[in-house]
This record gives sequence, structure tokens and C-alpha cells, in this order.
Amino acid sequence: MLRWILCGVIALATANAGAGQTFRSRIISAEKNLNAEDGTSHGRDITPDCAIAWSVAVKTLHGGKQEGVRLITLDNGKLRIVLVPTRGMGILSVALTPDPSPRGRGEKLKLGWKSPVTEVVHPKHVNLNLRGGLGWLEGFNEWLARCGLENTGQAGKDEIINNVGDKQTVDLTLHGKIANIPASEVEILVEKKAPHRITVRGAVYEKMLFGPKLELITEVSTEPGSNQFRIEDTVTNKGSQPQEFQILYHYNFGAPLLGDGAKLHVPVERVTPYNANAARDVKTWNTFAGPKSGYVEQVYLMRPLADKHGSVNVLLHNPRGDRCVVLHYAKKQLPYLTLWKNTGHEDDGYVIGIEPGVSFPNARKVERAAGRVPRLAGGASHSMRMDFTLHSEKADVDASIQAIDAVQRAKTPSIRTKPVAP
Repeated sequence: MLRWILCGVIALATANAGAGQTFRSRIISAEKNLNAEDGTSHGRDITPDCAIAWSVAVKTLHGGKQEGVRLITLDNGKLRIVLVPTRGMGILSVALTPDPSPRGRGEKLKLGWKSPVTEVVHPKHVNLNLRGGLGWLEGFNEWLARCGLENTGQAGKDEIINNVGDKQTVDLTLHGKIANIPASEVEILVEKKAPHRITVRGAVYEKMLFGPKLELITEVSTEPGSNQFRIEDTVTNKGSQPQEFQILYHYNFGAPLLGDGAKLHVPVERVTPYNANAARDVKTWNTFAGPKSGYVEQVYLMRPLADKHGSVNVLLHNPRGDRCVVLHYAKKQLPYLTLWKNTGHEDDGYVIGIEPGVSFPNARKVERAAGRVPRLAGGASHSMRMDFTLHSEKADVDASIQAIDAVQRAKTPSIRTKPVAP
């Protein structure tokens, strides 16, 4: 039995004698000076009455720039979710396996992409100031990379209040720091009673003296045998003074889900091309071509249209229309949506990004001027929940598309042809 699992079982047997509703085990803890050994925990040891074989595995990577990076693989018997606590609790990939068994190692559907960055880069090797503030891209290869928390979007200059209370101009780097801050606390939680929800919880801190004091608590969870999983995040201002914050979820998709004829379905009120290059192809903003060497990225800024429950539903399907992923979230939590199209040669990065956020990925001073940089009072929090469903049958894909298209029929979208203020 793996040491970190055994310790968790013993601790819970003592703490939860008689009740024992939740299994809990720490994997990483700055507070406890803990970094658990590699190994695998199996559901049969924690939820023996669960008919689905599930597991959680902890692994350390070695070699090159990935030396020392920790991975946590949550396998619910149908989905495999690979988290990277060393990189801000990002998610490297998600795969739908062909049968509800850990023995089925093939993949019906995978969320992720082939990046020119082939290693899972440790943050200590990432220089965010590189190439005029674009150093974030040195480690960019995850399916989910969070952007924030003090800033997201384009690199550029902005004003802060420094330690003596004066305004000072500083350089902000692309998409902020949070994706390159290792998690301070990580634990596994499992409901001992059905439906046996399995959760990986992490805490990441972006804090400094005379600067932001922001906390990210994130939970990634699923149930054994399910084709669905959930991401729940809360950003809290741990300081006493009001603090600006930004967060954008950079969900990235490559082949085989992405391909010539793949399409994005999302109800929108308005679509605005980011620049003149994007404006040239705005008529095909939500369809995707095959890889093309020399392709210059195109970005589209969306005001999504919510359904009667206040929810936004986003669907990406493959060229054959028999595989898809559906994202579901509350518009009031993440009011803005960005599409990043980068369908270049596969060796250069054939990928698109679906990016819900509290703002658009413009430079922070641009977003502030537009009223899209929220502030948190001292001790205040902002929570976000995103639910994902992976479908591998055409009937399920078609039904999901019909539900999304029905929302769009209630309002004709405004598709702008020029890059004006979104």
C-alpha cells in the first residue's frame, strides 16, 4: 500500500471513527512540509462497495526542464484526468477510455494538443519576461492553463501603487503568473458513500508584500464510471484592501478533435474580431481548417448568450461530428468568452483555445478602461464552476448541438466585421 494512502486511511480511521463519510489524504503541503511519494491508490481499498474500478496515481517526472514536476492522474474508470500541481494546478490532458475499466488504455476522445513544448516544464525554467513578456509560452502545453490572477491577456505596461504610495509604471507579462506557481497544498477527497465523488483539491497563492494577496482554491472532481467532470475555483483576496483580479481559462484543443471541418457551437450576442487579421475571416469564425504552415493566429471576442437558467453552453465537435466536448457554466461567473484560432502546422502548434473569463485577453489597462477588471474587497471571493461532458456517439453529439442551437434561435447574433471595441 502506498505510503500517502496508508497514512490517509489510518488518519481517517482515527478521526472519523463511526462516521467516516469522506476519505481525505494530503499529497503536497507547505504547511506540513510534505511531498508524498509516487504511487497509486485504488478504489477497492477506499470504496470497496463501488462496482467501478477507479484510481488516483501520483508521479514525479524526470529529465530536462520537467525534472521534479509532479503529476496526479485521476482515473474514474472511464475518464483519465492528468493534473499538474507544479504548474498552478493546470490540467495536462483528459481522455475518454473505450470501456469502464482501467485496463482499457485506448482513447475514444482526448482533450489536449501537441505543443512544440514537449516537456511538462517546471516553473523554475520559465522566464516570464522573455521576448518582451511572452515567456509564459516557454511552458505552454496543457489542456487547461489558467491565466491570472493579478493580470491576464497581452503583455504591456500598466500603473500600480508602489510601496511608498506613488503611482509606478510596470511591465505586465503575458497571461500573468498563476500557471507558473506550484500548488502549496494538494489533497485527495473521496466520498465513501455512493456516488463516491473523487476530488483533487489544490491551493495556489499569488502573494507579496505591498502587492496582491490572492488565493486560488481549485477542485477537480468526477464520479466513478462517468463521462463528466467538474472544475470549481474560488479566488479570494487575502489582504485587507480592495484588489483587482483577473482570471481566464485557456482550454486548448488539438487533433484529432480539431481538424478540417471541426466546428464550435456557442450561442452569442456579439462576436468581435480582435484585429484586422481576424476580421478577414470573421465569416468563418467558428469553423476550423486543417493545419497550414505560416498561419497567423486569429482571436474572436464574444459576448455569450445564456439560456433561461443563466448558463452558457459551448460545444466543440470533430470533423465527422461523432465526438464532442460540452462546457457548461454560469454567465454571471464568467461573462466573457474568447476563441483563439492557431491552426498552423502540427510541428508549430495546431490548436484552438476556448477561453471563458472575467475579462477579455486585452492588456489590463485596456480592460480596466472598459470596466472589465473586477475588484475584490478585503476577504471577498469570486467563485466559478465549469462542468464538462465528453460524448463519443453521434446521437449524443447531435442532441447537444440541437439544444445549443435552440438558444441561439432566440436572438440573432451581431457578427462584427471590423476590430472595434468589444
